[in-house]
Amino acid sequence: MSENSVAVGSYPAGSAPAAEVADATPGAETATFAIILSLSFCHLLNDMMQSMVPAIYPILKDSHQLDFAQIGMITLAFQVTASLLQPLVGLYTDRRPMPYSLAVGMGFTLVGLVLMSMASSYPAILSAAALIGVGSSVFHPESSRVARMASGGRHGFAQSLFQVGGNTGSAIGPLLAAFVVVPHGQSSIVWFSFAALVAMVVLTAVGTWYRRNRNLAKPKPRRAAGDAVVLTRGRVLFAIAILVALLFSKNVYSASLSSYYTFYLIGKFGLSVQSAQVALFAFLGALVLGTLAGGWVGDRIGRIPVMWFSILGVLPFTLALPHVGLTATLALSIMIGLIMASAFSAILVYAQDLMPGKVGMVAGLFFGFSFGLGGLGAAALGEIADMTSIETVYRIVAFLPLMGLLTAFLPKIEQPRRKAT
Repeated sequence: MSENSVAVGSYPAGSAPAAEVADATPGAETATFAIILSLSFCHLLNDMMQSMVPAIYPILKDSHQLDFAQIGMITLAFQVTASLLQPLVGLYTDRRPMPYSLAVGMGFTLVGLVLMSMASSYPAILSAAALIGVGSSVFHPESSRVARMASGGRHGFAQSLFQVGGNTGSAIGPLLAAFVVVPHGQSSIVWFSFAALVAMVVLTAVGTWYRRNRNLAKPKPRRAAGDAVVLTRGRVLFAIAILVALLFSKNVYSASLSSYYTFYLIGKFGLSVQSAQVALFAFLGALVLGTLAGGWVGDRIGRIPVMWFSILGVLPFTLALPHVGLTATLALSIMIGLIMASAFSAILVYAQDLMPGKVGMVAGLFFGFSFGLGGLGAAALGEIADMTSIETVYRIVAFLPLMGLLTAFLPKIEQPRRKAT
């Protein structure tokens, strides 16, 4: 095999590639659900706290006299910080595992929340958002690695279960903002810092398990049970570029809903802030169900079919959304959330199979791209909204799912796994 070629995870149903044999060792055959559920719970708390930021945008906009471009810059400060640091964190911890870094990362989120609750100026708000982004940059790649370690080979299920915690937290955050922060003001954000303390305690225990079971993350050479597909480095990089493009389409559209959906409902249909937050909660709740289904289905039929359905399959709904009434808008946004959410775990696990042995770097890279692309998208869409209108934004982003056609160029590196007998 040439040094410019990479063997990736194409293997017969029910078998595992050599580079991932650690995930199929006797100690990992049964998923360590306590660890995965602990990570999912902490992901819930982490993303619940982080979702407080966009959920209180209407409050920040009114109290600090911000325009839409400045709102987009708050999202950018949070998401670009996470985007730049996550791949670096993943790359470093691939070489030097840091079991207790999860708890340390949660500490940054705690400090960011406290600062956000007290921020009296726009620079202070940006600084708080950036600190919360630093917390994400540590939490996501390391948590994804530990979830894979504890998966027992069911990588899609473990990643989707982990991701469901985050989506649940993201759905709860706006609801709590509507009924806690809106009535009591910006300073009440500090109450949620106690959730960060709880997460730090749980993550310390997870870190202890991680330290004792590092061997599950170390590949052990063994003959694969079938022929492995050999891809050149250029082919791997091309596939990664396609995955990034799919993430772009998904996350920029998601940013249009998570950052501006409440303004759209308030401006077009005259909803109150609280009613709009409840509608955002319904959309984010749909993400939870879609994420869990995506990982479960991907383990059975493969990642590529899931990517086809979750990106391109949402196109009819995004095209219809800007042209319907309130009831249909709410229904379509839920359908969009259900379908689109299934993409991320499929994209992440497929990328990890493309680059075995670099689980942390790949997780950091794709979580980082996820945050960064969403942040850039939010900032750009804010500028467009200021120049035109929020409704124009939704007419433009409706065509982004067409990028799902790029899925046709992905190499087929896996086959469906049969149910164990």
